Amino acid sequence: MGVFGSGLHRLCAVVAAATAGLAARQVRRALKQTSTVELRLDWLRSDGERARFLRWLKKSAPRSAVFLATCRRKEGGGKFSGDVAGELFWLMQAREAGCRWCDVEIETLRRLPNRSVRGYAVPPKVLLSVHDFDRTPAFPRRVAMPDLGEADAVKIAAAAHTIGDSLRLLRLARHSKNFVAVPMGEAGLPARVLALREGSALAYAPVAEATAPGQIAFEEMKHLYRAHQLTRRTRVYGVIGDPIGHSLSPLLHNTGFVARHIDAVYLPFLVHKLRDFLEAVPELGIRGFSVTLPHKQSIRKHLQGCDPLAEAIGAVNTVVVRRDGSLRGSNTDYVGVLRALEKRIKLAGSRVLVFGAGGAARAAAFALHRAGATVVICARREEAARALARAAGGDTVPRRALRTEYFDVIVNATPVGMHPRPGVSPLAANELNCRVVMDLIYRPQQTQLLKMAARRGIVTVSGVEMFLAQGFAQWEVFTGRRAPEAVMRRTILRALAAKESRS
Repeated sequence: MGVFGSGLHRLCAVVAAATAGLAARQVRRALKQTSTVELRLDWLRSDGERARFLRWLKKSAPRSAVFLATCRRKEGGGKFSGDVAGELFWLMQAREAGCRWCDVEIETLRRLPNRSVRGYAVPPKVLLSVHDFDRTPAFPRRVAMPDLGEADAVKIAAAAHTIGDSLRLLRLARHSKNFVAVPMGEAGLPARVLALREGSALAYAPVAEATAPGQIAFEEMKHLYRAHQLTRRTRVYGVIGDPIGHSLSPLLHNTGFVARHIDAVYLPFLVHKLRDFLEAVPELGIRGFSVTLPHKQSIRKHLQGCDPLAEAIGAVNTVVVRRDGSLRGSNTDYVGVLRALEKRIKLAGSRVLVFGAGGAARAAAFALHRAGATVVICARREEAARALARAAGGDTVPRRALRTEYFDVIVNATPVGMHPRPGVSPLAANELNCRVVMDLIYRPQQTQLLKMAARRGIVTVSGVEMFLAQGFAQWEVFTGRRAPEAVMRRTILRALAAKESRS
């Protein structure tokens, strides 16, 4: 057991608000979920708000809770505009209010006699913090406690620009005692979830506004990723892409794991370079991963095996890591396209336009051709369109001809119109001469393209239907079990509705 206890006690809720009232409400929310809470006193907008909040804390907070007080100065990356004396004053007030721990930046210690806060009436337990918002420095094998007992635990928070950066912090957690590893930034997000598993004494998650790059909301950290329950036996899966923040795949797959009581977690990996991710696969114990833009085709050269359909399509969206570490690829986008469209139209004998020539377009073209449709490709890169048409047994059409051509179905297989730029359409209204329009984009559900089609009386198919169908198939490839489709579908549709109501 570590300095902060075990299990859920190591999941630390971050309270950060401008007013005492808001901070108090966040504390009450946090204590319903965990007993360990960081209080960001520097986020309170004035000394008066800090004083009011600490009076409330002293009077109302349960003594069983573990409060960690932080009043980080701007020099250390916080919001407190006062000097070292002001920081120490508020930490001393926090002790009076019942805080057992304080977080003190290394910049503060360097300004104190003997480089220690032990002579001040701050909370008795000291977490020494080191922040680097620019990079992940080179580290020794382990971090030892300061020789003179200036701290009870050490935290290093560093900007992770690659997955390799975040792994260096996890290695420190693995080999150090009373150490807190905090990879910052989107590339470090998976390591934040796995930090407790690797030995970090704490993992931070905000109950409201994020206070550092790459933070995950407390509700997600606890209930979606179950960070406090993960062990070395937990199977790790994920999705790789660039960008990846929009992906609902973690919600889809983790919902399935929870419903089927499977000890597994699915994480979003921001991958700029495939080599960076692939080198992390053995160390993180990754058992399989989904592949999205822009890696669906480039991943193929790293595979040791590929099913014939994915080989023919030339794009892979699902990779399983075998026991010997080799990678085998397959493609479930194919299933998604067919299941989504077959509910609306008989594909055999129909004429279908696939707009685009990337990985998703290839899966759609092959699926439609095998279902008996006549496939026509149109893409900005005409040579890529011709190559796909040859491979899928179809034909091509130039963009300028779309206003006079008629199709039974038009499928958008480009990312144009995807969140966070949902207000644009890849095609103009006068190019939509068809019975059905399907957009492979699933966020937003109703893209600008689909809205235009609906106004023209055309049947529309949201990309969420393909996303769900391919995701169910993928989940079954990973687990070897039947996907709990109803609960997975319900969760995704609810999440999409919530996101769209906020936008």
